[in-house]
Amino acid sequence: MDWHAYDGGETVGQRGSESGLILLDEEHPSGARITLEHNGVTAPFSITCGVYGVLAHTRFFGTESEARDEFAAMKMGLIDIATMLDSSDFEAGVVAFLEQYP
Repeated sequence: MDWHAYDGGETVGQRGSESGLILLDEEHPSGARITLEHNGVTAPFSITCGVYGVLAHTRFFGTESEARDEFAAMKMGLIDIATMLDSSDFEAGVVAFLEQYP
């Protein structure tokens, strides 16, 4: 799947976009990124993900186990979106992703 630690893992332990402590922060070479935070301003756990320049999406969770499960599940959908940027199916792919991961 080619996911790797964003910025060489330097962001783990820092504050993220939801003002929570970053637990996981990964990037895919196709231009996708996903971040798991703990104790942000909105919820105990949050996932912020996106495809550079076209999509930013945040979800909130009450438990770490649910957040980690969803973090793993969302990665494939992000790759799908990132690899269809120039496709006529891109918009439908984004809609499907957001419906699957509201």
